[in-house]
Amino acid sequence: MTTIAIASGKGGTGKTFAATNLARVLQQSGHRVTLVDCDVEAPNAHLFLNPEVVQEESVVLKSPQAVDPERCTFCGECARQCQFNAIAVLSDRVIFFPELCHVCDACTRVCPTDAVIQKDREIGTAIQGDSGGIALKYALLKTGEGGMGPRLIKKLRAHRGEGICIIDAPPGTTCPVVEAVRGVDQIVLVTDPTPFGVHDLKLAVDMCRELEMEPVVLINRADAAEGELREYCREEKLTVVGEIPDDREIARIYSRGEMLVEKRADYRQAFERIGKTVLQHAKRPKSPFTGTGKMKRSVTSIKGESAAQRPAQNPGKGREVVVISGKGGTGKTSLTACFCALARPQVTADCDVDAANLHLILQPVIRERGAFSGGLGARIDPERCTRCGECESACRFEAIHRVPADDGEIFQVDDTACEGCGVCRLVCPADAVKMDPVTNGEWYLSDTRMGPLSHARLGVAGENSGKLVTLVREKGRELLDPPEGRRQLLMDGAPGIGCPVIASLTGADFAVVVTEPTVSGVHDLERILGLTGHFGIPAGVVINKADLNPAQSERIHRIAGRREVKILGEIPYDPLFTRAQVEGLSRVEYADDHLHRILQRVWEAIIGKLNQHQEKRNENSDPH
Repeated sequence: MTTIAIASGKGGTGKTFAATNLARVLQQSGHRVTLVDCDVEAPNAHLFLNPEVVQEESVVLKSPQAVDPERCTFCGECARQCQFNAIAVLSDRVIFFPELCHVCDACTRVCPTDAVIQKDREIGTAIQGDSGGIALKYALLKTGEGGMGPRLIKKLRAHRGEGICIIDAPPGTTCPVVEAVRGVDQIVLVTDPTPFGVHDLKLAVDMCRELEMEPVVLINRADAAEGELREYCREEKLTVVGEIPDDREIARIYSRGEMLVEKRADYRQAFERIGKTVLQHAKRPKSPFTGTGKMKRSVTSIKGESAAQRPAQNPGKGREVVVISGKGGTGKTSLTACFCALARPQVTADCDVDAANLHLILQPVIRERGAFSGGLGARIDPERCTRCGECESACRFEAIHRVPADDGEIFQVDDTACEGCGVCRLVCPADAVKMDPVTNGEWYLSDTRMGPLSHARLGVAGENSGKLVTLVREKGRELLDPPEGRRQLLMDGAPGIGCPVIASLTGADFAVVVTEPTVSGVHDLERILGLTGHFGIPAGVVINKADLNPAQSERIHRIAGRREVKILGEIPYDPLFTRAQVEGLSRVEYADDHLHRILQRVWEAIIGKLNQHQEKRNENSDPH
């Protein structure tokens, strides 16, 4: 079995496009191929492979959901032990918050009366199918179960089949990605030569090297301004296994859900060469993963200065608009930058903490910064450890492993898998486990030409990204100042339906959902509108690259109509978005033209819907 992971620092680089086409050419070359789509928030591989489904099953975990009123003494031990604030104990009842629960089993272990009741909790659906000889496995994360992505991925990876296994990993560098790529023979990082693509490739390379794995690079849309990308690959001695040109015909084929290697013989040959090169790299000896990596990232890619404490401010009252998407690469951040330019003065928050890119356009000057600690990490004292194995068997995240030592084996914590629940400390009879605060990232408050910016960066395999998003939002709110005209917080939210986007959405006044007219864009639009509906957040849709596939644009209109969601505007395909990125400008700053006026109308439509929903809310809350 040879396992290859196709990953990317951000969504929209062509990761699934590469994974599906690579799987097809390898299968046609006589290999037994299994493709495992681990992007459980927005799986898209099945849209291109069109498998015949052979098995479908619900994935359930035993999860605490209630207490036995005859046993519970309301002592509060369960709530004190829970590191995720998923339990509240009142004088006469216990409240569980399932969307915060990590199913670690800590509450059941500390309850002195065995009062916690566990029930089956469905976290998603796992599906198996066959596509012309390719075995396809994928899963759909259940709406509202954002924190369960890694557990669902673990279920998918449990049975990889024989021959070649291709893993389509989630985008980014957080814990779901690490779970998907852990232990593979080769990681292929798909990137594009845009400023966003280069920036996020650097983060993805850092992640791979934290895991002691050396990636190779596949460049998609390779005709764009690519000097910085090539220079970075040379400096870091990264092997480029192939290049796919920036061909609009490829985009059209992709938008229809068709396979490029089945439509174009020249590209089939290109993918055959890529597959051969990747397999050669996969067979080279690899250093074993030890799980001892620590976050080493700095903020060198962000313009700024060392911390200069600004005077404390009182949080202002204002409105919150969040721009989100069902998947990465729809143009969410580029459009947010345009809205920033059109909405001045206001406050902006970049809540896409896994792959923050807004700073590349806004060019912030950092005025204040601080470390973010989202929780605790376990550490085993080898001097105290009796090697009984209780911690290893109790850990539901498989974060504790036996490793060789001079006198046998010792137990060691894999920092990239540990979620800081503390169960290992609870069960250790020798008091050998210590729980230490973990620095998961860094937050910033900055000045930009478009007003104040709150932003952050999450560490490699960073846990509690939702907490960091919440912190970024709170600090953005503190910068609101209605008397000075800063009445609105505009947020660049995370893509997908996981913890970060849930934290971006919660409490927002209006959500702008950016999509594109492709089969994957339409599929993921349905998922994200399901999430906004689940939380009761008013939403509107912007169709980016609307002229790429008019038939898919019509599908988006029908979906929006069925869900009673307004289409806020349609933006045509425009290569000047990338040129503006290279210049560090939003598209509306780059040129005062027809597209500028389209974007102006879209922003006016957003404000119109925001005002409409606010008026309706005021009417409903008026006691008279």
